[in-house]
Amino acid sequence: MKNEEKQFIVILERKKCIGAAACLTSDPENWVMQNDGKIKLIGGKEENEEIYKKEITAEELERFKTAGYGCPVNAIHIIEKKTGKRII
Repeated sequence: MKNEEKQFIVILERKKCIGAAACLTSDPENWVMQNDGKIKLIGGKEENEEIYKKEITAEELERFKTAGYGCPVNAIHIIEKKTGKRII
């Protein structure tokens, strides 16, 4: 499998976000604070009512794991694209 292949999916449940910005602090290239005080996943596609998804590579995984583990309200999830196995 190539490292450039999108093997994981990051999911942001924006409605859960409390604006703690742990994800933004750990990875400002992929997260941005919006005017409503909640985070947005840069490049994420809106699925429905504030659920955003973004496919990422294995090389990007650690950055997103740090953001996910830092979220105090568990609004960030990561799953394996192929198996559906939940990582966070």
